[in-house]
Amino acid sequence: MSDTHQYDLIIKNARVVQPGKDEVIQQDIAITSGKISLVAPDIAADKARAVDDAGGKLVFPGLVDAHMHVGIYSPLHEDAVTESKAAAMGGVTSAITYFRTGQYYLNKGGSYEDFYPEVLDISKGNYWVDYAYHLAPISSSHIDEMESLLINHGVSSFKIFMFYGGYGLHGKTDKNAQREFLMIDEDDSYDIAHFEFIMRGAAKLIKKYPDMSDQISVSLHCELADILNAYTKLVQSEGKLTGLRAYSAARPPHSEGLAVWIASYLAYETECLNINLLHLTSRKAMEAAMMMQTVFPHINFRREVTIGHMLLDYDDPACCHAKVNPPIRSREDVEYLWEQLLDGNVDWVTSDHACCQEELKTENHDASNPDNIWVSKSGFGGTEYLLSGLYSEGSKRGLSLNKMAELVSRNPAQRYGLNSKGDIAEGYDADLVMLDPEVTFTVRHEESESSQGYTPFEGKELTGKVTTTYLRGEKVYKDGLVIGGARGEYLSRPSS
Repeated sequence: MSDTHQYDLIIKNARVVQPGKDEVIQQDIAITSGKISLVAPDIAADKARAVDDAGGKLVFPGLVDAHMHVGIYSPLHEDAVTESKAAAMGGVTSAITYFRTGQYYLNKGGSYEDFYPEVLDISKGNYWVDYAYHLAPISSSHIDEMESLLINHGVSSFKIFMFYGGYGLHGKTDKNAQREFLMIDEDDSYDIAHFEFIMRGAAKLIKKYPDMSDQISVSLHCELADILNAYTKLVQSEGKLTGLRAYSAARPPHSEGLAVWIASYLAYETECLNINLLHLTSRKAMEAAMMMQTVFPHINFRREVTIGHMLLDYDDPACCHAKVNPPIRSREDVEYLWEQLLDGNVDWVTSDHACCQEELKTENHDASNPDNIWVSKSGFGGTEYLLSGLYSEGSKRGLSLNKMAELVSRNPAQRYGLNSKGDIAEGYDADLVMLDPEVTFTVRHEESESSQGYTPFEGKELTGKVTTTYLRGEKVYKDGLVIGGARGEYLSRPSS
C-alpha cells in the first residue's frame, strides 16, 4: 500500500516565534524530509504520518550557538558527545565551535591541510546537533590556506586571539612558553602584523568570491597582552582584590576597548569589510565598538555578547568557576550590555561554551586560599542555558520574543553562512525548539548533559524552560532526556 501522507510530521498548536516579525501567532508547522514545508493555521492532521501537539508552547527556530569551544579541555571525540547533548537540551541545533592548532584541542601544530581533515574525521558521528568550525590562522602559512579552507572545506569564518602573542590562556607567561603554546616556528610571530595579514587574506577572499562575500568574515577576541601583563602585575602586587573582581581588574575593560580600536583600524586599512567583535563585556568595550562603527560606517561590524556576561557579575558567588576571558564584569557593565541589546546594538548572543571540568578550576588551590583565581583554568559551559537565560532576563526588560529569535537564531545563521538555518519558514531546516514560558526552574549542574561537573549559574532561578528540541524534523531532546543517536551533520559554509 502506498503512503499517501503529504507530510512526515505536523506540529500543531504552536505559538510560532519568527525572527523579523512583529508578533507571535499560533500556527501549525508541517515538515517533510527534514525541511519545513508549510507554516499555517489549522493544517489537517490526517495529512501527516505523525502529529505532535505543542500545547500552546512557544516554538523558536533552533538556536545557532555561534561561539563554542568543543574539544578544548577534553579529547574532541568525548567532548563532542557530552557538550552537543548539553546544546540539544538548551535548544541549540547548530553549534559553531572555534578550533585551532597548538596546545589544547588536538595538541598539534602544522598545516590545516593535514590538521583539519583529522578534526572532521574525529567529529563525524559524535555530535547530537549539527556543527561547523571557525578556524584561527596561527602561523603565517595558515594564511595561505584560507582559500583552500573556504573552497574545499566550507570554512568561511576565521578568528584572531589578540592577546595570544604575549599573554597566556590562563594568565601571565613568557615569550618562549607562548611560542610553545602556539606551536609556531622561530620565524613566526603572533602579533598585530600577523593580524593584519589575516585580514588581508580574508579581504582577498571577499573580493574574489562575490557570491559568498557577505558570509566570509574575521572574528576577534579583543584584549591586548601589554595591558594584561601590566595590570596583572599591578593587581597581584597590591593584593587588595580577590576572586572575580581581581581578575576583572587584571584584564581591565579598556584593554578590550583599545583592542577594538586597533582591530577596527586594521579592518579599514586592509579593506576587510566583515568584522565580528566577540564577547564584548563592558561599557568601555561596547562604547569603543559603537565609536568605530561611526568612524568606519562602510565596515560591516557585528557585535556579540555572551549569556554568561549577561547573567553573572564579579560579585557572583561562583567565583573561580566563573573565570573566563574576557572576565565577568561589574553589575553596572551587565546592565549596560542589556541596554545596548535592547537598543539594537548587539547582533547575537552566544554561550562561549568551553567545558572546563571541576578539577581544572580547583586542582591547584590550597586549603588556605580556595578562591585563588590566578591558578584556575579559564572558561565554562553554558550552552544549555542560552535560550532560558535570554528569555528569563530579556522578558523582564521588555525584549520581544521575535527579537530573541533574531539574536540566537537568524542573525548568527546569516552572518556565518548557515542559509538553511535560523528561521521557521518554508524551505528551512526543521530545526525547532519548544519553550514553556510558564515553567520556572532552578539551575542544578547535575541535571546537565555536560561533563563539566558544576555550573557558575548554580542556584539561579530562570523562567522559560526548553521542553523539546527537533533537529531536521526529528526529536533529539524531550522533557529532560536526549533522544536517539548522534545525528549531527557537518555544516559546510556558506550553505545553499
